[in-house]
Amino acid sequence: LNVIYVIAEAGAGGWTGSLALISDAGHNLGDVLGLLMAWAATGLARRRPTAQRTYGLGRVTILASLLSGTLLLVAVGAIAWEAVDRLIHPAPVPGLVVVAVAAIGVVINTATALLFMKDRHADLNIRGAYLHMAADAAVSLGVVIAGVLIWSSGWIWLDPALSLVIAVIIFWGTWGLLKEATHLAVDGVPRGIETSAVREMLLDYTGVADVHDLHIWGLSTTNVALTAHLVMPEHVADDELLQQISHELHEQFGIDHATIQIERGHCAAACEPA
Repeated sequence: LNVIYVIAEAGAGGWTGSLALISDAGHNLGDVLGLLMAWAATGLARRRPTAQRTYGLGRVTILASLLSGTLLLVAVGAIAWEAVDRLIHPAPVPGLVVVAVAAIGVVINTATALLFMKDRHADLNIRGAYLHMAADAAVSLGVVIAGVLIWSSGWIWLDPALSLVIAVIIFWGTWGLLKEATHLAVDGVPRGIETSAVREMLLDYTGVADVHDLHIWGLSTTNVALTAHLVMPEHVADDELLQQISHELHEQFGIDHATIQIERGHCAAACEPA
């Protein structure tokens, strides 16, 4: 539906000379590419690990979010450039055609956004798709309003002015996604996890004198990994304790893949990473 609508909207924009429709079509095209990348990345992330890719291909979902955000920023630049030129050299636009085409976009983009609403908080990849579609619906609604005003008032400058507003909306919605995707791509601690809270939880276990070499990063947009060294001079750590720690890390912080190393001696003497 989104592909068909992009073609129709771009055609209508070219026929009527509406920069707002063409800009929105370009934005929608970027989101269609983003949906395709998200779909492909999700499929690749389900592949089993191999001897060469021991964590599997889950990180592809992070790269897809990063690429999707980058493409949208490029689209913002193109829309803004054309809008400024159109403000300098205005052209007449048939408002009712703009209203009709954009109204269809409101329906299609809203329906698409609803498909991603359920899982948008748990997966950056899905959240990116949801935000893009929700923004598309809002932008299309704005185009409808502008079309009505152009038809009723004859203010043709509203068309390029709205395009600039669209560019600002895309930039605002994309920047947070791009920032978080970049953070995950460089092994940053995933959103919603406080390293200090994880450290305190590990120190609360009986016999743990210190925690060091603690690392938390995203294996994908949904899976989180952790490694940590626990200094336990007196207490004997067994499989049951390690399983308990892994379970609590998952329940409290959503950490799926925990690797714990137990050390007996003092930090400085026993472990160089300390």
